[in-house]
Amino acid sequence: MSIQEDLDSALKDALKGKDAPTSGVIRMLKSRLQERVTAKGFSGEVNDDLWRDVISAYRKQMKKAVAEYEKLGEKGDEQRAQIEFEVGFCDRFLPQQMGEDELRTLVAARIEELGVEDPRQAGKLVGAVMKTHKGQVEAADVKRIAEELLAG
Repeated sequence: MSIQEDLDSALKDALKGKDAPTSGVIRMLKSRLQERVTAKGFSGEVNDDLWRDVISAYRKQMKKAVAEYEKLGEKGDEQRAQIEFEVGFCDRFLPQQMGEDELRTLVAARIEELGVEDPRQAGKLVGAVMKTHKGQVEAADVKRIAEELLAG
């Protein structure tokens, strides 16, 4: 079943069950997809890869928002809980994230493969890792680990 079909089915169930948080996040994802499709210069097709890209971007944005609401303390608890729910919902449609140890091993292997020795070449390394593991790793994590390994 495609992501589109999964979301349509989940929305239908959420509406029947009066599950406002679930229906809200699905509607937001559909809106984000529609924005992407109607944007100037879009020429692709709506497929699972596009859906994953949209969901991943939304999830990343929500993860940043969680950190902001944590700073508010008790005032932000209710909003933070909703955003954490949305992040968890998005996770269902994305590839499993790579663990820290596994990512370190991957980055170390790419450093050796590419012959990178200078921490200033971390961008080249990030690009190479992201090409093969998009959706499984965060670029910021790859960069951080690459800089650590190259500096040490």
